[in-house]
Amino acid sequence: MNTEEKPPLDSPFAWIGGEAAVRSLVERFYDLMDLEPSFKALRDAHGSTLQDARNKLFWFLCGWLGGPEHYTERFGHPRLRMRHMPFSIGVLERDQWLACMDQAMTETQVDPVLRERLNASFFKTGDWMRNRGD
Repeated sequence: MNTEEKPPLDSPFAWIGGEAAVRSLVERFYDLMDLEPSFKALRDAHGSTLQDARNKLFWFLCGWLGGPEHYTERFGHPRLRMRHMPFSIGVLERDQWLACMDQAMTETQVDPVLRERLNASFFKTGDWMRNRGD
């Protein structure tokens, strides 16, 4: 995560509240994806079950936020764009992912300043992940 100013704690991982908070965020994110019709295109891209995606996002976010490197310990470098190439990602999917994550952050009470910073970073990453011209 890129920040212009030093966060109030040593890392965004500490700021968000550690593994338990990241797990809650990821669980709410995928619950919303599964429940909300406004995230249908995003949900459709994930196949019949979300458990594998839940674990991978949790592992990834822990390390990305400055906490334990669970994802890289299991799979090596994330290579996000390469790993997402099999999925058709356009503006709709990017925007649904961002909206779903923002709603999950709001509902899990991520600090508003951290939420704003994460949204900016998520947008940059999400836009870079697009592999379909819309």
